[in-house]
Amino acid sequence: MELRCLIVDDSRRFMDAARRLLELQDVRVVGVATTGAEAESLASALRPDVALVDVGLGEESGFDVASRLEEVPVIMISTRDAADLGQLVEESPAIGFLPKSGLSGPAIRQLLSEPRGT
Repeated sequence: MELRCLIVDDSRRFMDAARRLLELQDVRVVGVATTGAEAESLASALRPDVALVDVGLGEESGFDVASRLEEVPVIMISTRDAADLGQLVEESPAIGFLPKSGLSGPAIRQLLSEPRGT
């Protein structure tokens, strides 16, 4: 089953690479956003199955953006180590965290299938 995804990141280079990778793994990237406002607008219009939100979006906090994407499951992503962000992710509305280096369709599906807090 195809999964519909929104990527929210301030790096066009990362978004292009992530799109190519994920689309090879039956994850359709339905939109990309570089700001929280764009993410909110696209999430509302496109109704993706999941949003991948970078922890740091330039001047914005990805955690703040995640809290505004109420209707979409959010997975936080970052180049930072999970150990550095564990408490922040746990306290956020995000369903989990993936390092950018570990981003994949199967990893996204795994997080979506797990009950929150595992």
